[in-house]
Amino acid sequence: QVQLVESGGGLVQAGGSLRLSCAASERTFSSYAMAWFRQAPGKEREFVAATAFRTYYSEAVKGRFTISRDNAKNTVYLEMNSLKPEDTAVYYCAAAQKSGILAASQAGRERLYGYWGQGTQITVSS
Repeated sequence: QVQLVESGGGLVQAGGSLRLSCAASERTFSSYAMAWFRQAPGKEREFVAATAFRTYYSEAVKGRFTISRDNAKNTVYLEMNSLKPEDTAVYYCAAAQKSGILAASQAGRERLYGYWGQGTQITVSS
């Protein structure tokens, strides 16, 4: 059972930056694909970014957000720059077996991720 704990959320002005962290309890962390999803009020949860054998980004965040991981610390990060009010959402960390994430179409598929964090709120003010 993989436990995921996000941190780093908060309130930021438009144009600002934040970094989210997600710490995993799993010792075989490096064998997992890690992803970030987000859910804005009144909207469905959507894919943001993932790292498996390569990295994947949604078009909404490409060029502004960077996903990275530190396998020695069992942690995945999401560096968010040039934040916009429409980035306001609860951000969730998720984990899946890396062997199941081999293409962009899979990276954004929620049902492939068996482990989820509790979420952290990001609010971007205009």
